[in-house]
Amino acid sequence: MSAANTAESADFRGPLDITRAATAVLDAESTVIGWSPAAAELLGYGPAEALGRPLSAFLSVHPVGGAPPVEIEAVAGTDASGAPGTTGVPGTTATGIGPPSLVGNEIHVAHARDGRELLVATAMCPLPGGAADRGPGTPDRILVAAEVGELRHWESRLALLQGLATQSPVGLAIYDTDLRLTWCNTAYEREIGQPLAAFRGMRADELYGDGSFVTPGYPQTLDGVMHQVLDTGEPVLDLNFRAQQPSDPGRDHLWSCAYYRLEDAHGHVFGVCEDAFDITDRYRVQERLTLLVEAGRRIGTALDVATTAEEIAEVAVPDFAATVRVDVTRAAVTGETAAVGSPADMSLLRVADRSEPGTATPDPALPDPDPGPGVRGTGPLDSEGSESGPPDAEGAESGPPDESGAASPGDDDRHPYPPVAYPPGSPQHRSLSSGGLVLDEGTLVVPLRAGGGILGLVTFDRGVGPDASGRPPAPDRATTFDNGEVALADELAARAAVCIDNARRYTRERTASLALQRQLLPHHLPPQSAVRTAYRYLPADDVTGVGGDWFDVIPLSGTRVGLVVGDVVGHGLQAAATMGRLRTSVRAFAQLDMPPDELLTRLDDLVGQPAEEPPGANGGAVETYDVTTGATCLYAVYDPVSRRCVMARAGHLPPAIVDPDGGVSFPDLPAGPPLGLGGLPFESMEFELPVGSLLALFTDGLVEARDHDIAHGLDTLGRVLGDRSASLEELCDRAVSELVPGGTSADDTALLLVRTRELDAERVAHWELNAEAVSVGRARELATGQLEAWGLEELVFATQLVVSELVTNAVRYAGGPLGLRLIRDRTLVCEVADTGHTSPHLRHSAEDDEGGRGLFIVAQLVQRWGTRYTPTGKTIWTEQALPPADED
Repeated sequence: MSAANTAESADFRGPLDITRAATAVLDAESTVIGWSPAAAELLGYGPAEALGRPLSAFLSVHPVGGAPPVEIEAVAGTDASGAPGTTGVPGTTATGIGPPSLVGNEIHVAHARDGRELLVATAMCPLPGGAADRGPGTPDRILVAAEVGELRHWESRLALLQGLATQSPVGLAIYDTDLRLTWCNTAYEREIGQPLAAFRGMRADELYGDGSFVTPGYPQTLDGVMHQVLDTGEPVLDLNFRAQQPSDPGRDHLWSCAYYRLEDAHGHVFGVCEDAFDITDRYRVQERLTLLVEAGRRIGTALDVATTAEEIAEVAVPDFAATVRVDVTRAAVTGETAAVGSPADMSLLRVADRSEPGTATPDPALPDPDPGPGVRGTGPLDSEGSESGPPDAEGAESGPPDESGAASPGDDDRHPYPPVAYPPGSPQHRSLSSGGLVLDEGTLVVPLRAGGGILGLVTFDRGVGPDASGRPPAPDRATTFDNGEVALADELAARAAVCIDNARRYTRERTASLALQRQLLPHHLPPQSAVRTAYRYLPADDVTGVGGDWFDVIPLSGTRVGLVVGDVVGHGLQAAATMGRLRTSVRAFAQLDMPPDELLTRLDDLVGQPAEEPPGANGGAVETYDVTTGATCLYAVYDPVSRRCVMARAGHLPPAIVDPDGGVSFPDLPAGPPLGLGGLPFESMEFELPVGSLLALFTDGLVEARDHDIAHGLDTLGRVLGDRSASLEELCDRAVSELVPGGTSADDTALLLVRTRELDAERVAHWELNAEAVSVGRARELATGQLEAWGLEELVFATQLVVSELVTNAVRYAGGPLGLRLIRDRTLVCEVADTGHTSPHLRHSAEDDEGGRGLFIVAQLVQRWGTRYTPTGKTIWTEQALPPADED
């Protein structure tokens, strides 16, 4: 708004005010004898042209009446001498009483000097004295006129002021320079609870003596803020002021306040205006939302039941409740599955108890504040909310839980939380019995529900009684919970319950994982793009659950996959330890992209090393027979791009191959000696597998038994695997049920079923390049075009650097022809093949080296990289992670 408009808006003189309206002085015969500059400006007639002329030359004789101004303005050719009851406009008749805002003023049609016709509102003021004593030329009355639009605009401004004074929900008050109240509107009177006359002249600090501003960066008192506005002239907006409303004592309110200085027309300061809007309800909603956000940030930071319980207590005290107690079932603390039974009969442990300093609320579960040593002293939180040390995590894992679910003698040391039991009729007992929340005056009990069961209780207490020193609660503290707070407590408990349940599940799963790790059982097989897998493992030792057979599916470079199955002599923990050693070695050798025959050769060398150790190498320990020597293994590599499979075996049974038509065969794979024996080389066999072929890798425990020989077992296995309509899992179940009917056998049993896949042609791109410098740019162009076609523009830059470095090295240090291949799988695979047989090595270049940094840069850009040797040379490969939207 411009300065002119600001001044215009601040002028509250009416359009018919004689100081600004078009004014004419008339004699008794309605002749104009006086003409103001405003009249000359409105109609265009100067005083010389207007004086001495009759008023009818400028205004219609009769008022327009009730015709709307828009209709009048829309009609041309107004007749200044219209008859009574007409508008003065031919064909237009006046009806009605006129616009409500113009009642009391006459509306006439004014004739401007330039021919325009205007609608004006007029008012007539007679001068003192009788008209009979006045002759022509003697002032008799004064006429003021203004355009109708201008009058209506002024009246709308008056209505605005009236609304602010009587109807606005915003409290308005004016204080003088001494900060004494001089005026306020109706909303402000409602806040005070008295009429203006009762508190006019009081200072702001006298009306809200206990209040203060909570917005940082400003004075805290009303007096300070108003003085700042008066001194600087700078308005302040949205200052939050907290105080008790005089008309609503005992409850804190929050207002959003604005202050600005008031000046008169001459710029003299005469006071300050206050605008205040009660935002208490909105602020409480914001507080609850903030508490929920804080709860989401702080609850569940650790997979520990006690820590989660302490976190919900810390979040809720003191902003939401004076005291929070968290009781959790014993099963949730120990990680066990909750026992089936009545929730009211659950065994609860007090894992968190936090109170606002200086408050103490009665606890129906612990009536005696000092029940004796060893009951509460070791708990995580005492009654005053102070924290004690959490239980030792190692101690908590020192032994497995009792299978019966009962507490073992060492439970008090492992979980130092006191047991609690609530009497019948208490809010906690009623909550356990009903499974829902219970509100009892200032106590709110919310169950911790997760997975269809109850994990415990959270008790929120507002502390309606006196505190520990006998003082009553603060007058502004809410003593009960409203509907919104009940919903908030339920949400807090729900979040805590999910975290506690996750912690319980984590404790249980971690215990199981540690047991499996100690027993060296095979890990879960990750999904592969090259194959689909299913497996079964049945140890002969069903007591310890461990054995010497193993299997594995190993992801290799170029989307290939390594398949391995092996058998260690013997059973039990020693065989399992040997199995773990061999399995780890196979994975390590496989990551070097060794062909199957070379991998078995390296593994055979590794197994043969312990036999060469001297007798005293074990430090005098009692020697046992070597279960490593004589182990068997079958290793295969399948490429989903070429559908070629290469495999070799070391004394192991050959696999079963089922073609897509259901034909079963056992390939005559060259048999190598068992590991550790040496003497003969290992040989590989390569063949092509149609898409959907089934490979079955197994140990002799599956097909050999006391009641039948291996040939019978192989025939039975082939018959089971020939059913093409069954899934891999169903085939596994049928094979085990047919060949190992009782679920146990004299030997360990491992079965790995693999269904082959083929990568779609559109996911693989391959080019042949010459070993020349121009091929580097050509390789970049080809790679960029293919990535754009795949929608992987985010990887273009990194791939260009990778391709440039690898192709440049191939051109410089190897020979042609060169091969460039891109594979879009779970990752983006980039391969560069050449005829060289030397592998590049990653090194750190010195500051003065001119080269040697390319491969280091490539290693930083990709997830993995390596070298794979082929009969014609080598292939350097890299893998990059796909953008999240493109990952399979």
